[in-house]
Amino acid sequence: MKKLVFLLSILLISISSSFAQTAAEKELIQLSMDKWQWMSDKDVDKLDKLFDAKAKFVHMSGTWKKDEELDIIKTGRIWYKKATVKDTAVEIVGNTAIVWNRITLDAIVREQVAVTEFTVTEVYQKQGDDWKMLALTFSSVRDTHQIKH
Repeated sequence: MKKLVFLLSILLISISSSFAQTAAEKELIQLSMDKWQWMSDKDVDKLDKLFDAKAKFVHMSGTWKKDEELDIIKTGRIWYKKATVKDTAVEIVGNTAIVWNRITLDAIVREQVAVTEFTVTEVYQKQGDDWKMLALTFSSVRDTHQIKH
């Protein structure tokens, strides 16, 4: 009986630790959430520091680089008013991380209100002490879409 209880305890600890987030995963989730707020606030100074010089951005209407993305945000051609994050997953391999967010995005696009369901894929690279965003891709999805963890 003691062996069974011991084995069940080890199994439960193993299972719970597999679901625990690492410090780096928590840091990336917070960074991603901060990014949504900076986009909403049109805080291009903070976004400029976050985005790598060679970062690429894929939207429903096109693909562009860092300078154009910052200009789009600054001028309000796309105003990311509010991203409601419904689910997040993080994978880290070496110094590269991928963050997936399933969101409802409330935005103003070319002066039109747009409310859209997306799964957003963000690719980051650890550079020194900081994470830099290399890519951000919006994929239009159904509201029932779930991110596989």
